[in-house]
Amino acid sequence: MSVRARIEATLTEALKPERLEVMDESHLHAGHAGARPEGETHFRVRIVSGAFSGMSRVDRHRQVNALLAAELQGPVHALAIDARAPEEPGRP
Repeated sequence: MSVRARIEATLTEALKPERLEVMDESHLHAGHAGARPEGETHFRVRIVSGAFSGMSRVDRHRQVNALLAAELQGPVHALAIDARAPEEPGRP
């Protein structure tokens, strides 16, 4: 299973998102620290989930980071997160 697929599966199972986008942006970081030629090192996640209702932005990021701890300790060098609740304006 690819790193992207593991990220999608983990977040889908735990947070039941209304919307989830997982983008591999590794190609934008070629030659930078942590980049590998085969990619799957730098990701951007945009997620809308009711699980985030009432949570601060920091707490949302902590939750996503905790869920993806194994990936962040291994193949993933960087993770950009846009996590919002369904009722928020400016949803991703």
